[in-house]
Amino acid sequence: MNLRVFRISAVVVLVAILASIGLGAWSFFLERDSPAKNDVFIIHFGAGLITALAILLVHCAVFTYFLGTGRWVKEVGLAYHLPDQDLPRTTRELKRQVFPPALFAMLSAIAAAAAGAGAQLQEWPWQIHATLALVTLGINLWAFRVEVRTIETNGAVVKAVMAEVERILEASGQGDHAQALERDA
Repeated sequence: MNLRVFRISAVVVLVAILASIGLGAWSFFLERDSPAKNDVFIIHFGAGLITALAILLVHCAVFTYFLGTGRWVKEVGLAYHLPDQDLPRTTRELKRQVFPPALFAMLSAIAAAAAGAGAQLQEWPWQIHATLALVTLGINLWAFRVEVRTIETNGAVVKAVMAEVERILEASGQGDHAQALERDA
């Protein structure tokens, strides 16, 4: 996963969360008979829904990235007899570090959206929705911090695996990785 793209995605999601919270507060504090109240609420509703989907998308991409690279490192480790205590184990540990914050970030967004529907139908107090929206912001800040660190470390692990494969290929007289691929094609 490109760390720069992930950082941009994280910033966009955080801005969207803040915008959704701001629109919700604006809608709440408008006078009940204000002609703009319904329009602002509809914009808040749409922004909140899009934001929740963006949160799910970004964190699911992180899940997929770690599942994919973890499997790749494991397969390469088995194929080239790399010791498990080094690189493959590191990818498993990184996956274990990143999954809980990413999952909690997604669950908090789902909970905030559900509470928003409850507040709209006047079945739940609006305070639950507002609190969960703020909790979602906090958990996403935490999750993005963990994800950036682990994506960066995992990228270094992938580069180290590639370097080790190149070293093994050179030592066995098979040339570099590109030459081995050409021979096998």
